[in-house]
Amino acid sequence: MRQRSSVTELAKSLRAELNRYSPGEKLPSSRALVEHYRVSPVTVTRALAQLAAEGLVVTRPGAGAFRAEPRTPAPAVGDTSWQEVSLSADTATEAVPRTVDASGVLVTLSAPPPGVIEFNGGYLHPSLQPAQALAAALARAGRRPGAWGRPPTDGLPELREWFAREIGGSVTAAEILVTAGGQSAITTALRALAPPGAPVLVESPTYPGMLAAARAAGLRPVPVPADAGGVRPEHLEAAFRATGARVFVCQPLFQNPTGAVLGPERRREAVRIARAAGAFVIEDDFARRLVHEDAPPLPAPLAAEDPDGVVVHVCSLTKPTSPSLRVGALAARGPVLERLRAIQVVDSFFVPRPLQEAALELVGSPAWPRHLRAVSRELRSRRDVMTGALARHLPELVLPHVPSGGHHLWLRLPDALPEASLLAAALRAGAAVAPGRPYFCAEPPAGHIRLSFAGVAGPAELVEGVDRLRAAVDELTGRPPAPGRARGSAGPAPGETA
Repeated sequence: MRQRSSVTELAKSLRAELNRYSPGEKLPSSRALVEHYRVSPVTVTRALAQLAAEGLVVTRPGAGAFRAEPRTPAPAVGDTSWQEVSLSADTATEAVPRTVDASGVLVTLSAPPPGVIEFNGGYLHPSLQPAQALAAALARAGRRPGAWGRPPTDGLPELREWFAREIGGSVTAAEILVTAGGQSAITTALRALAPPGAPVLVESPTYPGMLAAARAAGLRPVPVPADAGGVRPEHLEAAFRATGARVFVCQPLFQNPTGAVLGPERRREAVRIARAAGAFVIEDDFARRLVHEDAPPLPAPLAAEDPDGVVVHVCSLTKPTSPSLRVGALAARGPVLERLRAIQVVDSFFVPRPLQEAALELVGSPAWPRHLRAVSRELRSRRDVMTGALARHLPELVLPHVPSGGHHLWLRLPDALPEASLLAAALRAGAAVAPGRPYFCAEPPAGHIRLSFAGVAGPAELVEGVDRLRAAVDELTGRPPAPGRARGSAGPAPGETA
């Protein structure tokens, strides 16, 4: 967070100084800027890149940065109002209008303003990402013969073998398609398995990115109630019977947002019920490598125990590594595999080979298991710090389930605390949280928020973020701040450890 703030501040200072230079004149060297502004070389590089992107400077390798020539006047703004009619015309003939609402996804993708604690993130903080291992893997991948050549459309054979071994059971490399991350795989699966206008059964609550992808494909998400043990089989069976759906999407392991794990009996029942309905189960196994250190042994993926091709499995390397390592996999057997393959080829041809090669180098290196152990240990520690801080300072927010994997907590708000008002008050207090509303495809039973403990710098920031959230609740309820703790304070109260 401080790095991002420093880059913004330096770019602002350099922007103000540009008028001192003539077009084409060279700016001070990077070393001079480091010494003058007392920032790191990385900050200087990123600030100059930001100005270059704005067209204010031109960087020339080996020569330095120069003030850009004046830009030509911007062309006249056209009239695009006609598009409103054109884009809405299709909805008159569609059974389910294709709406593209990315707001629930953007909450976890957009960085908050500088100084705001990021409880709404969807990825590991940079300090938890295997940056050195990724850099080394990318360097080794670049030296592989043919690294920039055209890969097989299904993915590199060695990477498909690795994914098949990770899923287990009788899954083979021939049943694997390498995808550009989990979101791409889910989108492909939804389009392959259900025609526009069809219902698709989903857990309630569930991942907003999947709901957005389903609606963009013209599908109609239908909620199926779930609890701490996952989806409830009796409701799943009733939903299949009532809707005639042919697809059920679930996250059996550390479900987003509840953190629930589908129990052994329910796992068998869910696949049996889908098979009896002639339906597919899309298994989004996004969090398997985000298991906490104290978790019991993990169940195998549903796909590993499904010889009949009921389960279409989705997994990804993105969550446990970096937002930019967008490499995942689809696993399926039977005729549906050819349909999945065709849609992926039409949409994207293939996943870039250098990225696949880098993924192979990473998962085959000794750094990979070390990284997973470190993340497992750190996620458990952060979860405990956050749950402890919430219990002490925000007992009115209900935590139905403490997860043993994943990177977030799912909290129910008291009826007297409006969700939208709390989000706004939290942001004013300096904490960004994810709203619960986008996780429901129908009316939510109550207000909720999702708090990520993986996207912050460390335990002290977790405690400070909960303190700011307490200040937001106090603002809305009119309750005075706790003794010894001012609103928006910069650290823990006396006697409290971070």
